[in-house]
Amino acid sequence: MFSYDTRSALASAADLVNTAPDARTGRYERLPDVAALRSFVERWGWTGPIPLREDELDRVHAVRRVLRGLWDLAGDEAGTVDLVNRMLRDAAVLPQLVRHDDWPYHLHGWNDGTPIAERFLAEPAMGMVDVVRADALDRLRHCAAPDCAGVLVDFSRNSSRRFCDDGCNNRLNVAAYRARRA
Repeated sequence: MFSYDTRSALASAADLVNTAPDARTGRYERLPDVAALRSFVERWGWTGPIPLREDELDRVHAVRRVLRGLWDLAGDEAGTVDLVNRMLRDAAVLPQLVRHDDWPYHLHGWNDGTPIAERFLAEPAMGMVDVVRADALDRLRHCAAPDCAGVLVDFSRNSSRRFCDDGCNNRLNVAAYRARRA
């Protein structure tokens, strides 16, 4: 349904949103320092020179809050479009076809000198353009586990994904099994 770039951009955005602390659920801050941010960037395979400074972490935390809005507005097409357009402007997106490493030509919305916070803003915004155009905002979901504040993007064929990647599905299955056995 969506290109690799769109899937990767939105999956990494959901993962970034899910690094935020949540007092209600007891989730701790998963990006407490630059080392954790560097690990996140490497895990998602972001390419090019990526200078990470202490002040960059605060900017990434701010972008994370903006990205959360994509999920909070998912039922509101006009609100989502406004947010996506603001993200594209704020990140000063200048789409360019690029080829690097072993990748075929694909679209980047930045140059190599762009700070990671702006990249984290630009990539999901460009991915959301595809989601809005496909009338697929219902693919952006909050985790169905009652004790989780996580978000997810459902790329399954039958649109059946309900849980984030934090083990919520397993936790609920174990609880249901134990309840049946009791």
